[in-house]
Amino acid sequence: MDTLAILQQTRRQRISDGETVPILDGCVPATRLLVLVWPQLGDFDSLEYAWWLQREAAQLAAAGLTIRAVGIGDRTAGQRFCQFTGFPEDWLFVDPQADLHSQLRLYPGLKLKLGGLSAAQNAWLNLMLMCAGIGSPGTLAEVFRGYRGDRHAPQLIPDEAVVKAPPLPALKGSIFQFAGGSQFQRPFELATLRLRNMSEVLAHWQTYVPNAAYLTQRGGTFLFDTQGTLIYQHRDPGILGFAANMSQPLAFLSPHLSL
Repeated sequence: MDTLAILQQTRRQRISDGETVPILDGCVPATRLLVLVWPQLGDFDSLEYAWWLQREAAQLAAAGLTIRAVGIGDRTAGQRFCQFTGFPEDWLFVDPQADLHSQLRLYPGLKLKLGGLSAAQNAWLNLMLMCAGIGSPGTLAEVFRGYRGDRHAPQLIPDEAVVKAPPLPALKGSIFQFAGGSQFQRPFELATLRLRNMSEVLAHWQTYVPNAAYLTQRGGTFLFDTQGTLIYQHRDPGILGFAANMSQPLAFLSPHLSL
């Protein structure tokens, strides 16, 4: 079964109203369709991907792109996720047991098992190993990029914005000018946004991660043209690998949407 057929047959709970409906419900056939299959809603990748979509929301809307996302969690997790990220509740669905991920054969992450540990405990062990780069290519390099900056990436925090990322004090965006200037991703800028995400999740852990057994599961990105043809896909190889070009995660859309 091809990817679109799987998605068309998939029914999941929608965050906005709690109804279990086809995840492509309400999608207009004449528009390009972007389907995002996210890891846990409390995962770095899910939160960061949603941030990029909000950053480019006006352009994506002007291009007539229809977006749907499915993340691992329950409705309460989805509501908190949308509240924090601004991602529309009508666009988000939840898959508590990562069944869609399995159907699409997305990378489940490391699956080492130690006897005597529960599924959740094994998932934590494997997650820690993946954070160290084991079974998760590119993760450490991406972590370091968040600290050192990236002249191939845009400035992420406006100078006038105030970022709250506990345990750090509230920071004004202009402070990053002292780390290197402006008009590009400055040192520590991305790391600060990731710290903000981590602080949010840790403060509401049980909400974001109702079942820790799926902590290692990775996601994927699927773009379809107006005829329903799959014209782009990315299958996440590891943590912080949700895009082929992490400096410009939405760059894959440009050839198809004239962004």
